[in-house]
Amino acid sequence: MPHAGPAVGAPAPALRSPGPQLALIALTQVLALAVWFSASAVLPVLRRDWELGTAGAVGLTVAVQLGFVVGALVSATTGLADRVRPERLFATGAGAAAGCTLAVAVLADGPGVAVPLRFATGAGLALVYPIGMKLMASWFGARGRGLALGVLVGALTLGSLLPQLLVGVLGDSWRTVLAAAAGCGAAAGLLALALLRTGPHLSVGARPRAAQALDGFRSARPRLVNLAYLGHMWELYALWAWASAWLTASRAVHDPALDAAGIALLALVAFGICGAAGCVLGGWAAGRVGRAPVATVAVATSGVCCLLSPWAWSWPTGLLAVFVCVWGAAVIADSAMFSTLLSEVSDRRWVGTALTVQTATGFLLTTVTISALPYLAEAVTWRWTLVLLAAGPVLSVAALTRFRRLGVASG
Repeated sequence: MPHAGPAVGAPAPALRSPGPQLALIALTQVLALAVWFSASAVLPVLRRDWELGTAGAVGLTVAVQLGFVVGALVSATTGLADRVRPERLFATGAGAAAGCTLAVAVLADGPGVAVPLRFATGAGLALVYPIGMKLMASWFGARGRGLALGVLVGALTLGSLLPQLLVGVLGDSWRTVLAAAAGCGAAAGLLALALLRTGPHLSVGARPRAAQALDGFRSARPRLVNLAYLGHMWELYALWAWASAWLTASRAVHDPALDAAGIALLALVAFGICGAAGCVLGGWAAGRVGRAPVATVAVATSGVCCLLSPWAWSWPTGLLAVFVCVWGAAVIADSAMFSTLLSEVSDRRWVGTALTVQTATGFLLTTVTISALPYLAEAVTWRWTLVLLAAGPVLSVAALTRFRRLGVASG
C-alpha cells in the first residue's frame, strides 16, 4: 500500500532525513539486539543453576537461531517484509523478543521453558535485523548505502555483545541480566514506533509470491553473493558464541591470572568495539574501492585468523589480544557488503524479501557450527576447534572472485 503523508505524532522534520534516521536505526538495533545473546552471556551461571550439559547449552543458543530462521522465512514467503510499514514490523519484532526474554527471566527454571521462549525470541528478531537493513536502504542510494549498512552491522555487533557488558555491570544474577536486556528491547520498540520512518528509496512489494523467496539462488550474481554470505555466516556466529570459551581454555593454561572478567572484557573489546569499528571502516573503504574487493580482503583476513588460531592459542596475552582484535574487526567487516550487494543486484520491488531470505539461510547454517564446536572441543580440545571455521572464508573468497569476474564481463 502506498505511504500517506506524515502521520499524527510523526517525528520532527529535522529527524526525517538520512543522517538522523541512520543514527536512530543504529540505536534501536543496538537496544533490540541486546536480547540475542543474553542467555549465552549467562550460560556459565545457567550451567551451574540448571546443571546443564553441552546439549543444553547448545540448545539455548541454537534455539534463537532457529527461531530467527522460521520467522524470517514466514516473513519472506508471505511478502510481509515488503507489504507492511517497516517501522511497525521492527517495533513488533523488538517488543515480542523483549517480552519473551522477560518471560525467561521471570518464569524459567530450566531449559524446558527457556528453549521454546528463546525460539520465540529469535522469531521476533527476524522482524528486527532484516527490516532494519531495509529501513537503512530506504534512506540511502547506491552511493551512500555501503557506509550506512556498515553502521547498521556495527550496531548489530555492539547489540549482540551488549549482554557481556550487562554481565560485567550486574554480576552473575542471570534473571537480572535477562530482565535488563528485555528492557533494552522494549525501549527499541518504543523508539521505532515514535521516531523511525521510511526514506524515499523504499519500493513497495507487489502481491506476495512464495516462489519469490528462491529468486536469490536462481540468477548467477545474487546466487554468488548469497554463497559468499553463507561462507561468512559459517564462521561468524560460531566464533561469537564460543570465542569466550576458546579464550578461557587458552588462558587457563597460559595466563591463569587473567580471570573471567578480564576475558569477558577482552571478548567485548575484540568482537564488539573492534567489530563495530571494522564495519564502519569496511563500509567507508567499500565506497571508495568497491564492495566486492573490500569484502574479499576482510573475509580472507578472517580465514587466515582461523588457520592461525591453534598457534595464537599459546601466545602471550598482549599479543593474543591484538590477534583477536584483528579477527574481531575482520570477521564482521564484510557483512554489510553482502547485504548491500544483494540489494543492488535484486529486483527492487522485493529487496526486503531478498534480504530476509539471505539472512534466513545464513542463520540456518550457523546452527551447524554453533552446535558442532563444543562437541569438537571435547574431542580435540578448544585449541584446534576454530580451524573448522576456515571452510567458510574459503567458500566466500571463491564466490566473490567469481562475482567480480562476472561484473567485469558484464561491464
